[in-house]
Amino acid sequence: MIKFLEWTGVITAILYSLFVALNIGLEFLGFSLLFISSFLIGIWAYKLSYMGILLLQVFYATAGIIGMYRWF
Repeated sequence: MIKFLEWTGVITAILYSLFVALNIGLEFLGFSLLFISSFLIGIWAYKLSYMGILLLQVFYATAGIIGMYRWF
């Protein structure tokens, strides 16, 4: 389960960055993936007691929510 959280979070973050950088109209989906990624990596960080990474994911989740709001 730990590996699933880690790698699914990484893959969704990679897709997020590509969708936003390509500027092809997938920004809302990209910010949704950022939110999902931050949630998954946040759980992973919490389970492994990586509090710095967990805090970073809180800010990424906030950025994802702001991005979705602004693009909706």
